[in-house]
Amino acid sequence: MHLLLIHCCTEFKGRCVIINPFVYQLEDISKSYEGKKVLSVDKLDIEKGKIYGIIGPSGAGKSTLLRILNFLEPPSHGNLFFNGMTVTKAGKHVLDMRRKMTMVFQRPILFDTSVYNNVKYGLAARGYAKKDITKLTSNALDEVGLTEFTNRNARSLSGGEAQRIALARAMVLKPEVILLDEPTSNLDPANVAIVEKITKRLHEKQGTTVIMVTHNIFQAQRIAEEILFFFKGKLIERGSTDKIFNNPQDDRTGAFINGEMIY
Repeated sequence: MHLLLIHCCTEFKGRCVIINPFVYQLEDISKSYEGKKVLSVDKLDIEKGKIYGIIGPSGAGKSTLLRILNFLEPPSHGNLFFNGMTVTKAGKHVLDMRRKMTMVFQRPILFDTSVYNNVKYGLAARGYAKKDITKLTSNALDEVGLTEFTNRNARSLSGGEAQRIALARAMVLKPEVILLDEPTSNLDPANVAIVEKITKRLHEKQGTTVIMVTHNIFQAQRIAEEILFFFKGKLIERGSTDKIFNNPQDDRTGAFINGEMIY
C-alpha cells in the first residue's frame, strides 16, 4: 500500500485532495544482465524535494539504479512508480514523465557548437518561444557562472566548465528530478566545490529532487539529506546523513564509511 497524504483546504472548496509525497516508488525491482542479477531492491520510496546521496563500492548497482530511475533501462522484474503512476503502464504518458527529469553523466556529452546553443537545446526542442529561450538560457548560464563563455565552443572548455554546462542544460528545463552520476569524479577540488554549490542552489531555489551517485563519501556527507548505501546490488541501509555517518546500524555500512571494507 502506498502512503498518501490527505490535504483539505479552501483552494479546493473544502474538498480533500490526495497528495503523493513520493516522486519514485520501487517494489520488488531487480535487474539482470545475461542471467546475472546486479540489482535487487525489495522496496524503496524517494521523497519529493530532498537530496539523496547513493554510496557504495564499485559494482554495488548504484548506476544501474540511476538508469532505471531515468527510464534508460527497464527493470527485469518489479514495479516502478513515478509520481504515483506505474511506469510500465504509463503508455503515451511516459514522454511526459521523462520531461520531468534529467540526468547529468560523469562525462557530459556536448554538442559541437556554442555554450549558449548547448544550454538552449532542450528548450528549443520543446517549442519554447524565442524570447523565453533567450531569458531562461541567459539565467541558467549566469547561475553556473558561464555568462562570459556564452559564444565559446562548448568542446573547447575545461572538464569543470563542461560539467557546469551540463548542469545549466539540466536546470534550464526546471525538472522535478535531477539525477547525477558521479558528476565530479574527474574534476579538481575547485570545480568540485563549484558543482556542489550549484547543485545545492538548484535544490533550494527550484525545490528539485536530487539523486546523486558518488564514490566520494565526503561529498555525499556535505550535500545529501539522506544516504542510501548499496552493496552487491542490495540496499543495505538508508537514513539521514547524520545517522549514516555517525551511527550506522549495519556493520557493512560502518566498514564502508570508515574505509575498512575489503571487496
